[in-house]
Amino acid sequence: MDMIRDQGVRSLSMDMLYGLPHQTRGRMAASVQKLLSLSPDRLALYGYAHVPWMAKRQVLIDATALPDSEERLDLFEAAARMLVWDGYKEVGIDHFAREGDPLEVASREGRMRRNFQGYTEDGSQVLIGLGASAISRYPQGYTQNASTSSSYAQAIKRGRLATERGHAMSADDMLRADMIERLMCRFELDLPEIAAAHGVPVDDLLRLTAPLRRRFAGWTATDGEVIALVRSPRLIARLAALALDAYAMPEGRHSRAL
Repeated sequence: MDMIRDQGVRSLSMDMLYGLPHQTRGRMAASVQKLLSLSPDRLALYGYAHVPWMAKRQVLIDATALPDSEERLDLFEAAARMLVWDGYKEVGIDHFAREGDPLEVASREGRMRRNFQGYTEDGSQVLIGLGASAISRYPQGYTQNASTSSSYAQAIKRGRLATERGHAMSADDMLRADMIERLMCRFELDLPEIAAAHGVPVDDLLRLTAPLRRRFAGWTATDGEVIALVRSPRLIARLAALALDAYAMPEGRHSRAL
């Protein structure tokens, strides 16, 4: 790490997985201690997603060795407490950063964004994905490269883009995407601000957010026309966002909320 910093790298980010097979609180704590000894500027705690129907190699993992939902939450909270105790600031739902880090500053100032790589202070509307299965984001939608390395390599060798599929976003898609990102980054929805940004009436947004407010009645508060997550926002933000997602998959068929 010292060598990396000596070469002029100003910000180091590291990821850690929780919810792994045979992972216990003690093992998690030991891993966090090792990570802290490296003193990264940013950290992210990602939950392991067991999706053998998508990643066939995961059938080799004994599902009974995986922590259950309660144990996963315990692992996450134990790691988060250690990071906060060491001086890191909570950023979004699963990121941590040193005070003064550009990401921490962006979070504090309400400028933070969320993309496929997690949270970022980069305000660009374009994210170019390179490599097999990589997803690119544009103002008007998404594209995804060929999912296998061989197909991706063949396309590149032929001198063409390796794009395999895409999705052109409708006005409703863009509205919902903005609302979900705000919820994940700020834990609140300023309906007049959103209405002005998308040219829609606030009443339409009140109807759109009705399922969210109803489903999370004890977890949200409405101050005028601002809806905020007020109880354990970092733990429920992902679930709350599902109430706004028109394409939400059945529970359990992809990544988990924790």
